Amino acid sequence: MSSLKEIVNNPTTVIVDVRTPMEYEMGHIAGAKNIPVDQIPYKTDEFKAFNTAVVVYCRSGARSSMAASILAQNGISNVYNGGGIGDMQFLVN
Repeated sequence: MSSLKEIVNNPTTVIVDVRTPMEYEMGHIAGAKNIPVDQIPYKTDEFKAFNTAVVVYCRSGARSSMAASILAQNGISNVYNGGGIGDMQFLVN
């Protein structure tokens, strides 16, 4: 079983910033896609199409937890909560 750090640094993993576009523009993890948490229910097909591990993060971990839960409820199981952006900065090589 891989650690979250290994998953985050796997080149096939999709990193998703679930904050608002304005927050994303103020700074984000390199290569992260911006899909705000309020759009997640409408984008489940997009997440299914990724066909790889997905790590979601936000500012503090609350919105990413919500996003991971929504995705799990929609049958997307390969999703990990990366927590807040500060947590992610420690995980990214």
